[in-house]
Amino acid sequence: MARFTLPRDIYYGSGAISELKNLKGHKKAIVVTGGHSMKRGGFLQKTEDALKEAGMEVMLFEGVEPDPSIETVFRGAKAMQEFEPDVIVAIGGGSPIDAAKAMWVFYEYPDKTFDDIKDPFSMPQLRKKAIFVAIPSTSGTATEVTAFSVITDYSTNIKYPLADFEITPDIAILDTDIPQSMPQTLTADTGMDALTHAIEAYVATARSGFSDPLALQAISDISDSLVASYHGDKDARAKMHIAQCLAGMAFSNALLGIAHSLAHKTGAMFHIAHGRCNAILLPAVIQYNAKVCVDRYADIARTLGLAGSTNQQLCNSLVEFVRDMNKKLDIKQSYRENGVTEEQLAEHIDTIAVNAVADPCTASNPRPIDVENMKKVLTCAFNGEDVTF
Repeated sequence: MARFTLPRDIYYGSGAISELKNLKGHKKAIVVTGGHSMKRGGFLQKTEDALKEAGMEVMLFEGVEPDPSIETVFRGAKAMQEFEPDVIVAIGGGSPIDAAKAMWVFYEYPDKTFDDIKDPFSMPQLRKKAIFVAIPSTSGTATEVTAFSVITDYSTNIKYPLADFEITPDIAILDTDIPQSMPQTLTADTGMDALTHAIEAYVATARSGFSDPLALQAISDISDSLVASYHGDKDARAKMHIAQCLAGMAFSNALLGIAHSLAHKTGAMFHIAHGRCNAILLPAVIQYNAKVCVDRYADIARTLGLAGSTNQQLCNSLVEFVRDMNKKLDIKQSYRENGVTEEQLAEHIDTIAVNAVADPCTASNPRPIDVENMKKVLTCAFNGEDVTF
């Protein structure tokens, strides 16, 4: 038996934040957010005003850092335990939403430890105290519709992708006004994260007839809109905001693969943005996995109208499509070009490979992989070279 889970409600379009005023029957809401961008754009105030219009007392928990830490999660959970909200609203990029998901668990179960929930699908039943509303500001992570939360242990430089359908938000609000102010670099990185989500979901071992159409539509829409979004086109930014959500619906259920396993571990170790790591890794990962699922990559290439008469030719065209997209987004194609030295790679490659093999995303990769082959894939991505094994 398999399962397909999404938020109960998704509101989308210009001004969608205003839908919060219809969230009746609740007493208290805590709003979790990151830096100052949501405040500068007026979206934090709009969120607070709409919740108050719905009759709720509102508390703000601000300052969630990029790549949120375990310590921040427990600080937020403590604030929730003291305030006792029955609605948790997270607004911002993937970091505050991911952090708030983990806070939610420890709010409802104060005696749990991080070790209790870091294994996939090991969380207790939620919604005994609060429901969860997610409002994304970036167009990439799709955490507003997924069963995932990525939390960093800075004592070991390991990112843990927490996974459980319990932390799938109840409500997702895709207000297409919010991503209009994204900086170019963030637009590029999060956009390539979304493309990687969709491509990995289409070949993952848990893929299904429910996830496949979502993945292919996301890939098509990202292809159509990401470069224009990068250059600030308003309609393209709105389209990307929806496309990344479709990719999230796909991968939350189909799961991911080793591009994400390695991105989690290299991002934490080398301090490179998650989406940029995926952009660097994706060509090498496609080439590695093509040994067992070239037909699936060929399907994607056909959807995009890429050149090729055989499955292998189509797969090669897909790799070139990804590389060309990186060029158009000014993303350098290798870890070396992104500032990682040979000495750093040599020092950390064993640790990264071991931890990447153990990452939950590796289990759903279409081609099995061991530590030695993980090192080979990473080395190819470090140099920007083709994978031929």
